[in-house]
Amino acid sequence: SLMTPILIFVFGVKPHLAIGTDLLFAAFTKMGGTVSLVRARMVDWRIVGQVAAGSLPASLITLYVLHRLGPANPATQTFMTTTLGLTLLLTAVATFYKVVRGKAMPTRIAPELLSQATRARHWAQPVLFGAVIGALVTITSVGAGAIGVIVLMLLYPALPLPRIVAADIAHAVPLTLVAGLGHASIGSVDWPLLVLLLAGSLPGIWVGSHLMRKMPDRLIRSLLSALLAYAGVKLISI
Repeated sequence: SLMTPILIFVFGVKPHLAIGTDLLFAAFTKMGGTVSLVRARMVDWRIVGQVAAGSLPASLITLYVLHRLGPANPATQTFMTTTLGLTLLLTAVATFYKVVRGKAMPTRIAPELLSQATRARHWAQPVLFGAVIGALVTITSVGAGAIGVIVLMLLYPALPLPRIVAADIAHAVPLTLVAGLGHASIGSVDWPLLVLLLAGSLPGIWVGSHLMRKMPDRLIRSLLSALLAYAGVKLISI
């Protein structure tokens, strides 16, 4: 969630290029995590399919609209940065909610109850949620993480949190890949920057994994929530 505002504020990358580049960066970096989750049999493909049925078409429609408007158009960029700021504020709230509510979620479930736990109250709910997330992610590159997890927690309250997170990550791969390639097709990806980001992600993952072991999870999420809120307010005020 922080990558796009960092690219905009720290490196001076234009918003449409920052968003498109971050989408492909997210797609590639999440692939490894998804493979590990699939091997551990943590991914509930029914949920992934239901959400993707709404998110992927919505992403393609949003890409078409961006193409027609022109991603480099000043009015389009203003709309993208404002939407990004609002989405970051929503992500900050969602991240803090996970700090407060996450521990109340079940951590395990009996195998015979798993099938029922992956059914939403109505088939249209995850599809509609997916459509909203698909549009948001395509416009801002943000929304498939903390916001996605919170909504999935509400849609599938009996499902353990680790499985909800796994489904969210697995769904993010095709969504960010489709959105990222779509942005590339309309000239909204900085390829040299993407290569540098991917090269830097390897030591970044190593440093992050060591910090995670030494710092309390609640503290990390609280700090992240504050940073997201700050970035959101700053983007809205541009």
